[in-house]
Amino acid sequence: MKALVTGGGGFLGGAIVRRLVERGWPVRTFQRGHYQLLDELGVEQIRGDIADPEAVSGVVDGCDIVFHVAAKVDPWGAYQPFHRTNVVGTENVLAAMRSRGVPKLVYTSTPSVVHSGGDLAGVDESAPYPEHFEAAYPQTKAMAEMAVLAANDHELLTVALRPRLIWGPEDTNLVPQLVARARAGQLRFVGDGSNLVDTVYIDNAVDAHLLAADCLAPGAPCAGRPYFISNGQPWPMKKIINGILVAAGLPPEERTVPLKAALVAGAVFENLYKLFPTRGGPRMTRFVARNFATAHWFDISAARRDLGYEPRISIEEGLARLRAWFDSRD
Repeated sequence: MKALVTGGGGFLGGAIVRRLVERGWPVRTFQRGHYQLLDELGVEQIRGDIADPEAVSGVVDGCDIVFHVAAKVDPWGAYQPFHRTNVVGTENVLAAMRSRGVPKLVYTSTPSVVHSGGDLAGVDESAPYPEHFEAAYPQTKAMAEMAVLAANDHELLTVALRPRLIWGPEDTNLVPQLVARARAGQLRFVGDGSNLVDTVYIDNAVDAHLLAADCLAPGAPCAGRPYFISNGQPWPMKKIINGILVAAGLPPEERTVPLKAALVAGAVFENLYKLFPTRGGPRMTRFVARNFATAHWFDISAARRDLGYEPRISIEEGLARLRAWFDSRD
């Protein structure tokens, strides 16, 4: 099987590439930059813009499966750049695969596609898309996911995975952001931090993607369906975040802010940012406040049943690995 991984230079994309190389699969990646790690793995790198249909059409040629991981991920920002990357980019991937006869697509989505602002406590894939989104990221990811699932047919088999807060050694998103905020004294829990949340260790997220690829076949239960992916261990928000901070050699955080105050602050920061944009975006948004304060844990029995998914690395073991990684960098 020759695989294309879009966003192969990112945290999840790179981890998928490493595992495919270990399998002995020929791998091609498509992303904006050039990465030394991918060179060391011996994969074919192609640089380009996922929103360029001609570039995407050429890059899928000769592949048997596409792992579409590339996305614009940010809790804040104008709608159009998110739409261009997440929606137009995904539409380009689907069109290119049809035109070149590539039969399988594993799409990386997010549980945020069903978050309407309240608690998501033990919900399964029957949870509906909300009528209103508070940020462009979940809105455009939902649009892309719907397009992927609607595209499934006898010529193009598709499946969408919704991993929840991927973390681990070499993380380029969640872990470094938490560590940077904590070191700057800017980290607070919204609410008391007791809200249960799911996360997924990086190795488990990769397992889910490869299992989906292996299961995707005509008539397979997973074809045309979305799946929540997590460690199956919902922890209080304060416990998981402090676990990561301690692994990084930092003291646990205890300070909190009420949700109503965070929502007010988020609205103020959003309006200020619109008037006076600064690099990195607002320190708080209403979308982030609600994500921090509400329950986010999911029923992963469908992934267990249809994909054979079972989290191999517990949160406890993942935190131990993360601490060893931080220690090795000192």
